[in-house]
Amino acid sequence: MTRVFNFGAGPAMLPTEVMEKAQQEFLDYAGMGASVIEISHRSKEFDAIINKADELLIELAHIPENYKILYVHGGAQMQFSAVPLNLINRTSARKAAYVESGNFAKLANKEAARFGDIEIVASSEETNYDRIPDLDPSFINEDHSYLHITSNNTIYGTRFQEFPETGNVPLVADMTSEFLSRKLDIEKFGVIFAGLQKNLGPAGLALVVIREDLLEHAVPDIPNLLYYKTYADKHSLANTNNTFAIYMMKLVLEWLQEQGGVAAAEEQNTAKAKMLYDLIDQSDFYLGSAHPDHRSIMNVTFNLANNDLLDDFLAKALDDGLYALKGHRNVGGVRASIYNAMPLAGCEALAEFMQEFERSNS
Repeated sequence: MTRVFNFGAGPAMLPTEVMEKAQQEFLDYAGMGASVIEISHRSKEFDAIINKADELLIELAHIPENYKILYVHGGAQMQFSAVPLNLINRTSARKAAYVESGNFAKLANKEAARFGDIEIVASSEETNYDRIPDLDPSFINEDHSYLHITSNNTIYGTRFQEFPETGNVPLVADMTSEFLSRKLDIEKFGVIFAGLQKNLGPAGLALVVIREDLLEHAVPDIPNLLYYKTYADKHSLANTNNTFAIYMMKLVLEWLQEQGGVAAAEEQNTAKAKMLYDLIDQSDFYLGSAHPDHRSIMNVTFNLANNDLLDDFLAKALDDGLYALKGHRNVGGVRASIYNAMPLAGCEALAEFMQEFERSNS
């Protein structure tokens, strides 16, 4: 069997080594004679899995002791509700600030508006989210319970190159499409959340990293399984969690550690993205979608100068084993998602195809 290079935005490709390890252990985990998806979430075997996942996250992301790691239901979009429900009461004004830098950021602020007073303190909607909007720090004040950002915009191919300084106002970051792809100072953030399906594992679960003091501000009638303190107090096992997703994430984290950790991943991700952006910038045939100063190293978006060639480009790319390159409908064109699991060889194959397609159609 020949595997394609999967450039899909998510659920995204997983490292081959991870899937082979899962395949080897699938029917007989740790000599138990049972699959890992069959064992109890309260068994000593699963306890070892979730503890190891915690340990690896702390090591790889340098998570300080005063932060809690939560594995929560519903993926990242569920956190669009959970974040305000857990944090909006931090101030008596029940206000929160949101930076609107893309589609998911917009969905997040719309959901949060159900629970409090939401202020859009910066937006790049006027330029179809082709950049991260400028944020005036004076717009953030002590009445705000938190500031929410989407650190990397999967659809538009942009990211925060630097993170805003928010003083005493907690910074909340949706890092679904880039967590563990670059080095971070976790202490800059009050909350980080990320769906697993980009860089961390399979779909269906979200990771939340939250500063402990922020567990005490939930609205009084918050549902129990949206309450972050429930997860913190019960080690994310207040009910039957997605045990297989946590197991797969553990394997991904072990793989990342073997590759040299986040610093090595960031170096390779930067090189992969540079290869594609350099090709785009040196060509009149391809046109980058994102502002050059705001480009993502996870999601490379571009168009063809002659859009009539797009369908042929995508079809021939698929024939060459380059899968899921079609851009999101809000942007069109092409999107190459090059998360941690995408090897350098995948980007080299895409670059070679792009050059050959340009030669054949010029």
